[in-house]
Amino acid sequence: MIRHTATSYAPWFVVPADQKWFTRLVVSSVIVDAMSSLRLHYPRVSRSRKRELAVARKELLRQKGKRRDH
Repeated sequence: MIRHTATSYAPWFVVPADQKWFTRLVVSSVIVDAMSSLRLHYPRVSRSRKRELAVARKELLRQKGKRRDH
């Protein structure tokens, strides 16, 4: 059943469960491999967008200073 339902984008993994430490090692290894394959990176932000964000941040901080706690 596992062989027939696993796909390249949603694979199944058979994980031995008789030793808890080894089970956790195998699962963490699968997670690390999956995260590495995503090739994640920070978004690139243009200078003009950085300026816009800086203005928005200043405004939010200004509003926070004016806020009253009830």
